[in-house]
Amino acid sequence: MRSTRTLFTSLLLAAIVLISTQIVNAQQLAPKSNFVRDASAAPASEAGGIKEVIPAKYQKRYDEWKTEFLSTDIGKAQWDMYSHHPRLQITITIGGKSVQGAGTGKYKWNDSGELVAATIVLGEKIDEGYPSAVYYPVMNALEPFESKQLINGSVLAATKIAHEFGHVMKISTTPQSLYNLQVQLFPVYNKIFLSNGYNVNDPRLVEIAQKMGGNPVQIWEDREYWGEANAMLFLRDRVAKEKYHCRLFGKIKQAVEEYAKDYEARFAEIAKEQGAIYTCGWR
Repeated sequence: MRSTRTLFTSLLLAAIVLISTQIVNAQQLAPKSNFVRDASAAPASEAGGIKEVIPAKYQKRYDEWKTEFLSTDIGKAQWDMYSHHPRLQITITIGGKSVQGAGTGKYKWNDSGELVAATIVLGEKIDEGYPSAVYYPVMNALEPFESKQLINGSVLAATKIAHEFGHVMKISTTPQSLYNLQVQLFPVYNKIFLSNGYNVNDPRLVEIAQKMGGNPVQIWEDREYWGEANAMLFLRDRVAKEKYHCRLFGKIKQAVEEYAKDYEARFAEIAKEQGAIYTCGWR
């Protein structure tokens, strides 16, 4: 199981980095243009692209967050990839009860099992609030740097947007049948778990977890850490030439080692990926 998970982790991370790197390289060879303006253009296909549904009262702050995200090669690459996607339409909007958070859902697949729709809901104040280091080691690591005025709220907001793009990437590689099975079995698992004295070794729970590819917590944390991996890709570009680059990556490393040791490889690969100026102690 561990070797299979390691292989899957390596393949998925390689796919994310490879796709993004190829697009970045293509853009660097192309004539320079105002990418922020171009990225807002109508999608190449009516079926795919990025649909921005932003209430007028939030437009100014959203534009600032988006501009920050597009200030990096990886942000531009991912935005361009999805804004010209032939099938997948990502709707981005602002709202919801989690004003400092964000979420991705409303996934839809076509008859061929390809992801064709996803919705990212951004909180109206995602430029504020730092989530726990336990599941969000990248976003949490930014907190002391904002307090020292080395970064601003727009960087935090753009990092949260990158996190949500990571969710889309993860789900796009998840078979629809598996995702639907997980949605179906999560409540069944939780009901048994709450009634058996929280015994995860209950044979019924072991069987359900095997069908789903893990228990609900394992599946959830795996998705969140993929979101954080993409957030780290964004920050790697954003702070690459800043003097505090290694201090930030060192703080991320400390949190990953303490709370996400089983997922360390995916973060280490990003730190060591070609294009990073230095690995900052990651091995």
